[in-house]
Amino acid sequence: MTRTPITFVCSCEDTMPLDGRAIARGCAGGAPRLAEQLCQSQLDRFLAALAEDVPVTVACTVQAPLFAEVAEDAGFARSLNFVNVRETAGWSAEAKAAGPKMAALIAAAAVPMPATPLVPLKSEGITLILGRDEVALRAAERLAGALDVTVLLDGSAPVAPLRAAEFPVVRGRARAATGWLGTFEVVVDGHAMPRPSSRTAYEWGPKRDGAVSRCDVLLDLTGGAPLFPAAEVRQGYLRADPADAAAVERAIGAAKDLVGEFDKPRFITFDAGLCAHSRNKRVACTRCLDLCPTGAITPGRDSVVISAEICAGCGACAAVCPTGAASYALPASDNLLRRLRALLLTYREAGGEAPVVLVHDAEHGEALIDALARHGSGLPARVLPLRVNEVSQLDLAFFLAGFAWGAAQIRLLLRGRRAHGVEGVLRNLDFTAEILSGLAVPEHGAPRAGTIETDDPFTLGEALAALPRRGLPFPPATFLAIGTPREMLRQAGRALAEGMSRREAVLPMPALAPFGLAKVDVDGCTLCLACTIVCPTAAFTANPETPQLRFLEDACVQCGLCATTCPEKVITLEPRLNLAPEAARMQVVKEEAPFCCERCAKPFGVKSQIDRVTAKLTESGHWMFRDPKQLALLRLCEDCRPFAATDAALDPYAGPDRPIAKTTEDWLREAERAKRDAT
Repeated sequence: MTRTPITFVCSCEDTMPLDGRAIARGCAGGAPRLAEQLCQSQLDRFLAALAEDVPVTVACTVQAPLFAEVAEDAGFARSLNFVNVRETAGWSAEAKAAGPKMAALIAAAAVPMPATPLVPLKSEGITLILGRDEVALRAAERLAGALDVTVLLDGSAPVAPLRAAEFPVVRGRARAATGWLGTFEVVVDGHAMPRPSSRTAYEWGPKRDGAVSRCDVLLDLTGGAPLFPAAEVRQGYLRADPADAAAVERAIGAAKDLVGEFDKPRFITFDAGLCAHSRNKRVACTRCLDLCPTGAITPGRDSVVISAEICAGCGACAAVCPTGAASYALPASDNLLRRLRALLLTYREAGGEAPVVLVHDAEHGEALIDALARHGSGLPARVLPLRVNEVSQLDLAFFLAGFAWGAAQIRLLLRGRRAHGVEGVLRNLDFTAEILSGLAVPEHGAPRAGTIETDDPFTLGEALAALPRRGLPFPPATFLAIGTPREMLRQAGRALAEGMSRREAVLPMPALAPFGLAKVDVDGCTLCLACTIVCPTAAFTANPETPQLRFLEDACVQCGLCATTCPEKVITLEPRLNLAPEAARMQVVKEEAPFCCERCAKPFGVKSQIDRVTAKLTESGHWMFRDPKQLALLRLCEDCRPFAATDAALDPYAGPDRPIAKTTEDWLREAERAKRDAT
């Protein structure tokens, strides 16, 4: 007999009510095991559960270290999970109604998350300190025992020389810098070595521009502009105002820790084959390039290039990538959507109504939720918190799927001062609003999807309490979270259209929307099929059996490569979301009967192409095609053309007859003849 997992839910010394019947809806093993003081007087219950050798979930995160230690001492080899229901549900003015929420939180926590992919970094402690005065030298003296230090002074202020040259001190200004922890490269102008005879202040020798310094750690104490965009998240680059002693002290302490081997998360999974940035030197999609705040994304030959070492994980690229070439990996989109589905459907099954999904991060969001629970009224019973690595990582599929699965509202908890990289998710909120409006989903006084931007827990509580208590006017869909983000987006969109009885809806969308129509002026199309070669998603395809151009609207991401590549300039883009079934069917845009070789009857090209090329060459009077026999070769296939040219002794490079060369004797002879004829 298969034994089921065990779930413990503790009332934390009866400080929160527990609805066992409702909570059971979220427990894979059926009814939860309830407790009042599981971490102390009832710890024996936990030990007994470990002996049953089945996965265990404990609805407590405060005492998670204790439970993990006890499980390790007991040799427990099964999975041990923790979920916070106290601060998120039990410590609330609406705690008595929070049973469905607890069930939903437990069910969502049970959804497995994949291991985090990592990027290795290595630093040997070679440190370049950029400074303007004695502060840089004092910092170098503090670090010299732990790091290999060099000081680069910008020469803007006189600096007294060191009594002993314990580390190099040079002059110069950092013009540019590239790299990350372990691989920095700094270009220095005005580089100069100090004169040994420097007395009261450093004097410098000959200067030169364009010197290059390589280091593992950069400590910037110049007080000037940072060397990198979003400098605070560039690993290995530390920056402090030299006038702020506390900031300098923090930077020195951080620098000492940057020696050794490190692992940072690989935030983005990238598939260059799906990237719609460019083809054949034609640039099209630049959505991620326009939004990346750290400079981690650069143009490549046919795709962008994403540096995992520089990437700080804001997820803006994944939020706006139309093809799914860039996708977030912490966790992957499909894993996050499975957790969202479990959260919403379990809440509804346990009896909850009009759920609000509150998406937050760990550093900012959890602190506010904790403070609201301890010092305020706590989260409302219908607010379902969902923690992600970065709120800015959310793609459009997340919002549409959330509403399709029954969310009444979705709110993103952001800092009062917006962080880097949120532009992409804000754009997705706008797209979501357009889609819901196009489907006539009622708002009841507040947008269905929006943000709460605050650093104050009480403001958060007030904003959540003010949301309308009206759900969507149709039951939630139950489709599985399987497929790429784009496939999920389409599935969720069609579920929403089904719910609003708008199965044939075609919704106009703003520019940069990742779906739409590529319209072809068929009169000007020559069926050259250049668009099919560059299309990264196979929205435009050719038919190998006959001259035919086909288009699949569901696959079009509005990258524009087809329009920029089309030699006839007959393709235009129309952003829209077509939820009708026809959008998922291949449509024939243009087709013609094939032209048959006049020698072997093999089909090749189309008659309109052959006639157009023949007419243009005839009108131009091109010297290679003045002979009708040469023009006739164009009506033969590639196999017959060389044989016909050989049989007719045609030289494709033969030009008009060259004039006969004349000597002086020839001219004199003709002149004498003309003179005789005149007399």
